[in-house]
Amino acid sequence: ERKFSVSVYVLETGNKGTADFKTNLQRLQSYKAVVIEHISSEKDFAKTNSGEIIIDALLGSGLNRPLEGLTSKLVSHINHSDCEIISIDIPSGLYVDSSSKANTVIHAKHTLSFQCFKMAFLFPENATAIGKVHILDIGLHPRFYENVFSRYQLIEATLIKNIYQPRDLFAHKGTFGHAAIVAGSTGMMGAATLCAKASLRSGAGKLTCYVPKTGYEIMQTSVPEAMSRISGTKDYIEWADGISEFDSVAIGPGIGINEYTTGLLKSVLQQTKKPVVIDADALNILASNHSLFQDIPPYSILTPHKKEFERLFGKSENACLPDRQDFGQVKLVEQKAKELNVVIILKGHYSFIATPQEGGYFNSTGNAGMATGGSGDVLTGILAGLLAQKYSSVEAAILGVYLHGVAGDLAAEKFSEEAMVAGDIVDYLGNAFKKISGE
Repeated sequence: ERKFSVSVYVLETGNKGTADFKTNLQRLQSYKAVVIEHISSEKDFAKTNSGEIIIDALLGSGLNRPLEGLTSKLVSHINHSDCEIISIDIPSGLYVDSSSKANTVIHAKHTLSFQCFKMAFLFPENATAIGKVHILDIGLHPRFYENVFSRYQLIEATLIKNIYQPRDLFAHKGTFGHAAIVAGSTGMMGAATLCAKASLRSGAGKLTCYVPKTGYEIMQTSVPEAMSRISGTKDYIEWADGISEFDSVAIGPGIGINEYTTGLLKSVLQQTKKPVVIDADALNILASNHSLFQDIPPYSILTPHKKEFERLFGKSENACLPDRQDFGQVKLVEQKAKELNVVIILKGHYSFIATPQEGGYFNSTGNAGMATGGSGDVLTGILAGLLAQKYSSVEAAILGVYLHGVAGDLAAEKFSEEAMVAGDIVDYLGNAFKKISGE
């Protein structure tokens, strides 16, 4: 219609095509300038020139087996062309909800998909196939979603508005809880201060930080709004007396891994019955001491990245999937969340949250600039702050990863993905709250 030069190649697979296919092919024939070719063998493949655009509309989202034969050869031919590839709905050859590792798949620069994210778009193993994803509204009736069951949800603004609790006009600091953070060691007080700042910026009414002697002045100077307790020797935290008195507890950032901190983690888990946020070194201590799993309070929040998760629970194993592929790991995250009765946040570009119930949540915010030291410590602080404010563990996890990502996106706009640091995420939490509250 816009008078571009277009050639259309129809792959002959023995399938005569759907009624829609036949109708649109007939319509296409009325455009005299459009060249329509049919592919029945390799000799019919298009001769391409550098700079041309190839639109991949070979297959849709119903694929259930690897490509083979002429179709597979055609996809390889397209991938080896020096052309920009745009896929419609989903790159041909890609499964929607299971691993396509080792399959022949179109490598698109852009994917124009319809109405909602496909699960395949959420995993790094498919990055080279999907390129930049664009979701197009094709006018499905709003009630369509009400009649469709999905095991997983994408965390977006509507869900966040249902969780977020605006402040009451007559609230006081006691209303928003007293959080405790057990973090830091000699040389690792940066992790502790980032975590503390994030906890306060996420809205905790009060914060107490358990730190080693070496970290006392650092914490008092860097985060004057927080209270500090020296709870160990010069270098490490060794105890956390009175931890049960707090509304929320987070442990792990920068504490180190040794006999002292192993005993510390056990003591913290046994003292409190409230959910505990477990991150960083505390996760690695758990990985070496599986007997501590039984001491984790129900609905605690574990926040591993992929390597930490593998150290905790091993590599994903699934009869239908190769080891270590992302789909298999998601299934294992769900399994472990149920077994331990905890919430697990598998951190990544689309962080995945598994709960003791069925299904899970993928986060939609954040960017590659957040792949920087201290970013996870910031998330831990946010989670501790939200738990202190009486959000449930699942609500805190959903709201926490979303806020963390929004703040990261705002920071990247200001500093770029390359130049931003974890402290920038803390600094933009206020703007993130404004964004989700509609201010």
